[in-house]
Amino acid sequence: MAQITNINVDALTDIEQLDGPLSQRVYTALRTAILDMKLEPGAVLRKAAICEQFGVSRSPVAEALTRLSGDGLVDVIPQSATRVTRFSLDEIREECFLRDAVEVAAVKRVATIRTDEQLAQLTRNLRLQGLLVEDQDFHGFFEADEAFHKMLLEFTGFRSVAAIAGQLALQLRRVRMLVLPETGRPAETIKEHTAILDAIRAQDPDTAGSAMRFHLGQLINRIEPLEKQHPDYFR
Repeated sequence: MAQITNINVDALTDIEQLDGPLSQRVYTALRTAILDMKLEPGAVLRKAAICEQFGVSRSPVAEALTRLSGDGLVDVIPQSATRVTRFSLDEIREECFLRDAVEVAAVKRVATIRTDEQLAQLTRNLRLQGLLVEDQDFHGFFEADEAFHKMLLEFTGFRSVAAIAGQLALQLRRVRMLVLPETGRPAETIKEHTAILDAIRAQDPDTAGSAMRFHLGQLINRIEPLEKQHPDYFR
């Protein structure tokens, strides 16, 4: 089973480059590595190794692991080990359900109330997605994809929607890292995003909602086969 001591140092964010209290920086670095699948599901996280990696004492590491446990990203086993949480298809299906409910409603609202500036921001983001796919920068594309959806949530005008939706879809973010490199999928994603944006531009909420539902529905169809392809990642 993978351990943090086997992880390339370059895979972890330098906490000196992060802001906030020490425990917050350790938490952010580990959380980012887990969400980006640099720390794989089932990987063992040993406190002593993390302390050595970041040059910190045990206290901020313990606080960070407690927070990650609260996020559902690590399983803390008393008197044993802490492991990066493995995927559960049932939990992923639930997150897909919640994401559909929130994002379809969001895009319908945005199509009704969007401003020209918001439309311009979404358009720029979509152009960036195309350039990143051309460059085969799939991690960059993933981040632009995430930004596209986050903007749609923020443009609803409800301040907490994006943060709440992001916290509800942490397992989805992880498992999507296994899906995006799939041949042809990024290009298909851009076409689906274009359909969503066209409906927003036309201020057509029903078409925007249908386009978003179709787009989100493609994800679970690609996730379910991963349980057989990567059995060690699932429980």
